[in-house]
Amino acid sequence: MKRLYFIEPIVAIYAFASFMVYPLVQQYVYRRLWLEITNSSYPVSDNTSQCAANSTSHSRQQDEVQKAASLFSMYSDLSSMIPSLIVTLLLVAYSDQRGRKITIIMPLIGSLIYTLSFLAVSFFELNLYLLIAANFVSALFGGIGTMLGGCFSYVADLCEDSKQKTLRMAVVDMMIGLLAGVASISTGYFLHAVGFNWPFFTSAIFLVVNLLYAIFILEESRVIDRAETVDCCRAMKKLVCGIYNLFAVGSSQRKWILVLLIVTFSSLSFVNTGGLSMITLYELNEPLCWSEILVGYGAAASTSIFITSFVGVYLFSLCLPNPAITFIGMLSVAINMFMTAFAKTTLIMFLVRIPAMFAIMPFPVLRSMMSKVVSKSEQGALFACVAFMENLSTNLSSAVFSRIYAATVAWCPGFIFLLGAGLCIIPISLLGILRCFHSLDSNDTQALLSEDGTEASRDPPVA
Repeated sequence: MKRLYFIEPIVAIYAFASFMVYPLVQQYVYRRLWLEITNSSYPVSDNTSQCAANSTSHSRQQDEVQKAASLFSMYSDLSSMIPSLIVTLLLVAYSDQRGRKITIIMPLIGSLIYTLSFLAVSFFELNLYLLIAANFVSALFGGIGTMLGGCFSYVADLCEDSKQKTLRMAVVDMMIGLLAGVASISTGYFLHAVGFNWPFFTSAIFLVVNLLYAIFILEESRVIDRAETVDCCRAMKKLVCGIYNLFAVGSSQRKWILVLLIVTFSSLSFVNTGGLSMITLYELNEPLCWSEILVGYGAAASTSIFITSFVGVYLFSLCLPNPAITFIGMLSVAINMFMTAFAKTTLIMFLVRIPAMFAIMPFPVLRSMMSKVVSKSEQGALFACVAFMENLSTNLSSAVFSRIYAATVAWCPGFIFLLGAGLCIIPISLLGILRCFHSLDSNDTQALLSEDGTEASRDPPVA
């Protein structure tokens, strides 16, 4: 069978399968906790949005459920953080020696384990906290950071031109948004019609198909000399040296640029992920009280920014430098967070997605900027570090934002989004410092690589 070099189908199916589950996770936990805390069934209505009578006892119970759900989210994120960080760093760096496919296949197995565990807990009504154990086990196979790190390394292997690299990485991000949006809308109706079990089962089927594609159809992007076999200890030493040399070798300017880019990326990821992780709980709370259908539409509206961000990257790249495109995206994140804090009606909650239309632009652009300052033989080590920092920042942000939301939901549910908007000043400031260091256009990047003697022409062959 002829194998293909198309990574986009894997990203698309993974996004669809994952976003059939992600909007359901907090809703399922929320309903189970509602049942345990209030000793009453969760109020389900055919109306798009309906809050119960605003009594003091009801408000107090809803605050307790909101607090318990946010703390559960924090425990779940913390349980997966350490194994996911270690596995991500090792797998993506290891892909420089043994190919990229392992970084794609392992997270797919982990996602399948997590989805099947959720299906079992839902179907048999098992203890809710088994989901935390399932999250820990699935993290041993890597997470979404591992998956994306492997996919972006795969793309970097196949692209020679820096502009092509930026656009194709933006396409990968767009595929995530497009399929995630479709999944989010369908999940709301799916849940309303048949409950939680069938969406979990359907997601598992898609993950199995994706796993088969990755194993049997996807071609390896790096040419590996099978004769050069090394034992485990030497392989680990090679991994550590590869990551160390990424920052130890080369001019001081190159090292500072790389560090600033990674920290900028991580700080923005911290803010963006932290805010997004609280959106569903915020929508379920008073005064919005969204139904599962509205939550699905809201998730689809949020993921549609992947598409608008791709269009933004394509158009802005024709006339603006990369730092300017990144700055526009950061402002988009900050404005969206600020407006969300004051959204009290369904209409306003949908309208606040409009300022976020360019919020994803900084991520593919920053990845491309980082990729351009290292050689092809260092792409795996680079994206291992990026995936490690992304996993660290996203897990920490979800845990931190969940804890703060639990502490502030009773007196100011929107405080968490005001905090996120304020924290956007950190990546914006780092971007300004970075702009003072270097323009990062293609000519300057080639000059950096030439100074370090790491031109792409000296790299191992890439398919």
